[in-house]
Amino acid sequence: MDSAPWLVVGLGNPGPKYAGHRHNIGAMVLDELAQRAGTGLRQHKSAQAWAAEVRLGTAAGGLPGPRAVLARPMTYMNLSGGPVAGLAKFYKIPIEQVVVVHDELDIDPGKVRLKRGGGEGGHNGLRSISQSLGSKDYLRVRLGIGRPPGRQDPADYVLSDFPARDREETALLIDDGADAVVDLAQLGLEPTQQRYHVR
Repeated sequence: MDSAPWLVVGLGNPGPKYAGHRHNIGAMVLDELAQRAGTGLRQHKSAQAWAAEVRLGTAAGGLPGPRAVLARPMTYMNLSGGPVAGLAKFYKIPIEQVVVVHDELDIDPGKVRLKRGGGEGGHNGLRSISQSLGSKDYLRVRLGIGRPPGRQDPADYVLSDFPARDREETALLIDDGADAVVDLAQLGLEPTQQRYHVR
């Protein structure tokens, strides 16, 4: 029997109003992965999420990469946990194979960092997922957006668009984030950390 797929969740808020926000960089990476797989996301029948079953990249010898479910909750960020737990249950995915892609204030802009478990750093999406899964031991692909300049409120900062002047850097971050998800599923956590944490 084929092993369980990976569940890759890109965090963001739904609707065009939020589409370009820093807080939506996880959802942007998810869309990039779906595009690479040549598929669109569809509403899942038993979870409040847009989802697609794909193969992540190409494995050794030109074979299709690992199976994965790409998902974007249809809820607001702070309610992401319900859809994630619903999909994990539906596809029988163990916590070790749940990957959450999200923005991270405490990482320099453009950097990608990976870890398993740990705190949520005030991130409401992660807090909701930890509560709904009953565990913090899922994998995180953390996309650096840096701290707000001056005295800007972090909440206002994450809920604002990436500036036009950073368009190229943002596109690179989305690309790197998608690559990191594929590497994580194919190579495992430590080799992928070694690849990205030196950048």
